[in-house]
Amino acid sequence: MSARADSEPAADSVQNTAPSRASAGSGHHPGTKGAYLLLAAVILLWGANWPVMKLGLQSITPFWFAAARMAMGAVTLFGVLAATGRLRLPRRADMPIVITVALLQMASFLSLVNLALLTVDAGRSAILAYTTPLWVTPVAVFLLGERLSARKGAGLILGLTGVAVLFNPLGFDWSNPDVVAGNAFLMLAALGWAIAILHTRRHTWTSSPLQLAPWQMLTALPVLLAFAFVFEGDAQVTWSSELIAILVFNGPLATAFGFWAVVTVQRSLPAISTSLGLLGVPTAGVIMSTLFLGETLSATRLGGLALIVGGMALVNLADLRARRRR
Repeated sequence: MSARADSEPAADSVQNTAPSRASAGSGHHPGTKGAYLLLAAVILLWGANWPVMKLGLQSITPFWFAAARMAMGAVTLFGVLAATGRLRLPRRADMPIVITVALLQMASFLSLVNLALLTVDAGRSAILAYTTPLWVTPVAVFLLGERLSARKGAGLILGLTGVAVLFNPLGFDWSNPDVVAGNAFLMLAALGWAIAILHTRRHTWTSSPLQLAPWQMLTALPVLLAFAFVFEGDAQVTWSSELIAILVFNGPLATAFGFWAVVTVQRSLPAISTSLGLLGVPTAGVIMSTLFLGETLSATRLGGLALIVGGMALVNLADLRARRRR
């Protein structure tokens, strides 16, 4: 695959200032400002997608839903790269990150989340699926050498406290094995994504995230199809205009754009900042689920959301101060 970089207008005009192995040999970066713009877009897009996925699962089974959106996302990105003359086979040096993102961040994450949504409400699912800071922070500090300043540490504590408040382990029936399994699936999904974040940050890139994204999706697709055939049999789909709209939203937007954008963010920002910043997704997901699915927005949930937003603000301020010192 060529090392020629992608040139998204919102990002590539800004020089990347985040030092990491991820910056080696891979062309232009979106830069810190561009990465935060992409992160904001992901937060809004994926936050809105939680209630959308919940609705979609009324018409299609979980693994087939995940496979369908992955196939549509891959077709979209292969088309974009082919049309712009940038479609290349992945280089051998990039195969580890292709496999990690495909299996952990795409196939397993989507499968576990879709299974959980059958028994766990969309707002709660969004909260648990983004508990990645629990796993990312100690590894980022002790193995990647990222600095955990007092301000960033305070932000992390605030954010995770918000997650704990929103999770509220007293708020669901521990005697129901399906509900317990659903919550466990979400924690496993978060762990897998945390590993992908850390690997993305550590990897020495020879191609851009855009060039690798369709190959990652193509790698994830057979895994999802195998799960679908083994656990669900032939596709059981109730077709409607609503389902078609849901698939269109999930394929080109939530999958093609969303996964490219989030891998770009993971590559450009410190792992701690990325994992805590992504807590904005469940924040948006809870709000969207309240607005569109009628899920209850209690005082407890409002308090948890406020803590998460406060934690994100502190981490962003810490990153801003660190950039100004350089």
